[in-house]
Amino acid sequence: MVDPTAGTVPAGTTEDWKDKKRYLWLLGLLIPGLGIIAVLAYAQFELGVVLWAGPILILVVVPILDLIFGLDASNPPDDIIEALENDKYYRWITYLYLPIQYFVLIAAMYMVVVGNPIAALADLVGIKDAIDGSAFSQLVRDFDLALWEKIGLALSVGAIGGIGINTAHELGHKKEANERWLSKIALAQSAYGHFYIEHNRGHHVRVATPEDPASSRLGESFYAFWPRTVSGSLKSAWELEAKRYRRKGTHPFHWGNDVLNAWLMTVVLFGGLTLWLGVGVLPFLALQAVIGFSLLEVINYLEHYGMKRQKVGPEGKQRYERVAPRHSWNSNNIPTNVVLYHLQRHSDHHANPVRRYQALRDFEESPTLPTGYAGSLTIALFPPLWRKVMDQRVVDHLGGDITLANIAPRKKDKYYAKYGVELEGAFVIGEDVTAQSFDTEVLAAKCPGCSYVYEVAVGNEHEGFAAGTAWNEIPADWTCPDCGVREKMDFIPVNPETLKVETR
Repeated sequence: MVDPTAGTVPAGTTEDWKDKKRYLWLLGLLIPGLGIIAVLAYAQFELGVVLWAGPILILVVVPILDLIFGLDASNPPDDIIEALENDKYYRWITYLYLPIQYFVLIAAMYMVVVGNPIAALADLVGIKDAIDGSAFSQLVRDFDLALWEKIGLALSVGAIGGIGINTAHELGHKKEANERWLSKIALAQSAYGHFYIEHNRGHHVRVATPEDPASSRLGESFYAFWPRTVSGSLKSAWELEAKRYRRKGTHPFHWGNDVLNAWLMTVVLFGGLTLWLGVGVLPFLALQAVIGFSLLEVINYLEHYGMKRQKVGPEGKQRYERVAPRHSWNSNNIPTNVVLYHLQRHSDHHANPVRRYQALRDFEESPTLPTGYAGSLTIALFPPLWRKVMDQRVVDHLGGDITLANIAPRKKDKYYAKYGVELEGAFVIGEDVTAQSFDTEVLAAKCPGCSYVYEVAVGNEHEGFAAGTAWNEIPADWTCPDCGVREKMDFIPVNPETLKVETR
């Protein structure tokens, strides 16, 4: 049987394939760097419009660049993926985003409440007088922003924080503890620390199903999706951590709760800035945070619009089919690929969540958006235009069978009537081809997706399973703690000493 997530990649070998975007990835750092450029430009030239650079870049500049530079045809071949992922150059690019992100946040909030952050920094290091007597004296001049300029700056900082959530997304999926903590730090600016749990352990399990708050439904506008996903994701993250602590036999109010310690980072950050700059900074901190996580949620809205995994398995043991390339909307425009670390190659990400961004591949069989994420999110802000552009694409992708779509409940009758659905015999339950049967004792089991191994003798204290917890005592709805995709019934029994598949 052909693996539906294997993808369609061009032939290639380690001898003739090179990453042509190797140094283009550095351009992603221009997003937070743009904040520094905007502050410098405002101080030097007194142009308030530069403080609106974030919205202008996302809604205008990047969509135009996507159209100019076209699609990214480069896919790494299988035999180079491991070496590509082990190249630490790519990791440092994501690490460097964070200090620039927070430098801009602090400078911008100082600028909104107090005045010129360049003058304050120059005075701190003792070079203000030297600059004041040079051709760049404007840089250290006194100024007070107008309200429209403060709002523009907060929106731009929010855009930087929103794209910082994408950096957190990249880091949070990795197995290394330091990268997971960096993910939470990146999320603190947008007050969305619970995304670390909900995305990895919630969205990746429920993606493209009616139960997933982060999967948009056919006929659902972004403005209806936003409150559902924001509240639903928050609730889901807390329930996931509470469930983990119930397995430990205790309450969830511990420092080890990954929702609480992520939120604490935001409390410390916002509290520290408020103590330093005064309560006047709070409205602008709140505004930039809302813009940041709303940018994330409009991307979520694009990624799975109308897509629905179908039920498989025997009656009484049904579950959703394994996520496949057909369940994610993709785009492959070069500028947005670089800025968002290949987030547009979303199908490969869902098939291989722990795979690093530089190794993600494009799938020819994946449904494609009309343009890059940046241009598509602009369309999504206008619901009639979005439905006109996307609804027929959903139907065509599903072969004209609207019953296969994830439809907004209140719109279901309307869509069924529009496309003339015959409900009798329309719903067919397929075979669950990836489920394992554990009819003998299992001492170790391996995730077939990311190779995480659960060993009975070792257990997993973080997940609430003490050493010696038998495999048959692991809940049926438990999912892999590393990739968050494969469920218990997908795991393959292995020999605990060799970690090789046992002959059964």
